[in-house]
Amino acid sequence: MSPKKPREATNLFAAAGMEEDAPRPLPDRLRPRSLADVVGQDHILGPDGALTRMLETRTLGSLVFWGPPGTGKTTVARLLADATELHFEQISAVFSGVADLKKVFDAARARRETGKGTLLFVDEVHRFNRAQQDSFLPVMEDGTVVLVGATTENPSFELNAALLSRARVLVFHSLDAAAIEKLFAHAERVEGRKLPLDAEARAVLVRMADGDGRAALTLVEEVWRAARKEEVFNAAQLQEILQRRAPIYDKSADGHYNLISALHKSVRGSDPDAALYYLARMLDAGEDPLFLARRVVRMAVEDIGLADPQALVICNAAKDAFDFLGSPEGELAIAQAVIYLATAPKSNAAYKAFGAATRTAKEGGSLLPPKHILNSPTKLMKSEGYGSGYEYDHDAPDAFSGQDYFPEALGRQTFYDPPDRGFEREIRKRLDYWAKLRKERGHRE
Repeated sequence: MSPKKPREATNLFAAAGMEEDAPRPLPDRLRPRSLADVVGQDHILGPDGALTRMLETRTLGSLVFWGPPGTGKTTVARLLADATELHFEQISAVFSGVADLKKVFDAARARRETGKGTLLFVDEVHRFNRAQQDSFLPVMEDGTVVLVGATTENPSFELNAALLSRARVLVFHSLDAAAIEKLFAHAERVEGRKLPLDAEARAVLVRMADGDGRAALTLVEEVWRAARKEEVFNAAQLQEILQRRAPIYDKSADGHYNLISALHKSVRGSDPDAALYYLARMLDAGEDPLFLARRVVRMAVEDIGLADPQALVICNAAKDAFDFLGSPEGELAIAQAVIYLATAPKSNAAYKAFGAATRTAKEGGSLLPPKHILNSPTKLMKSEGYGSGYEYDHDAPDAFSGQDYFPEALGRQTFYDPPDRGFEREIRKRLDYWAKLRKERGHRE
């Protein structure tokens, strides 16, 4: 499969049997015609990029393209087939089933007998179930097809291990501002007209594209359609005309988990501004505020803990306030809780202590507590020593007897080790004082 001089890429409309001069959207008219024309993916298409090296060494194998929408996955697959003289076959996992796959595989086998290979591009490959994904394995192994799958979801979670072991995963990045600007400039050159935007509005349009090249060119086309002769839009006018583009966010997919992770880590890192930004991102994208309220409660117990006992109280109050007020007023209560957590002293001592205690409990089995703290409701139990020697702490000096409460077979353990921060500084003093009393009164440490 030696590389050859790229020919003009077949566009989607021509593939569908439409005339070349039929009206086509701007993104299709400007579809790259060679791999060198693709913007924003230099890490795989630059001089030292993974795909560049594959083409140079004539070792194109099966691939999985992982990245957000509008980053060039379909275009690159089509151009790869063109550059390696493979027949390009495209299917979508959304609309295809086992019968469709069988037809594609049979056609690829027949094509192979004539000396022509097949690059099979599977869009949304993660939507195939496990059995359907397994059906690709034989044709990948015997060379019937070079599989190129495209997915917006993490392949590690969505694709079979067997399929992943036979394909190389290449990550496509969201287009940065410079790449989006290149697309704007290319559109202006091809169309022979400038975007009717002032500098600020142009920057806003870049941000509206949200790293999606296809969306960027669609927005460009909308701007040209909306502009009257000699009209130049400022940022406010642009936003009014285009309204806004919905953020890329799927509450069951990577975007959801990426943003909630960013929110949690910003709180843990004591950055209230970043935390508010990610909270606003999620609310703006339609996340359930009660999900966020629950997550904020978790942050309070996991990352603030007893360094500030009020954190949990405030987070629960924020949840109740949202229940009472609803959106959008109740969202402010969640925002206040996020600020409180981000600016509170941090401690995971309780979190770690509970984890250590849980492990010890599982490993130790059903150890009996010491007899002196067991109830003795019957004569038999009293005769066995249950409750014997128990010291009532309220009757002891300092309301502290210092007795041992761990099973004798286990011995005294230390799980909770509070840091010298926030309210846990006071807790630390108490624990040190009680340890001193315990030692003075002859109880084991």
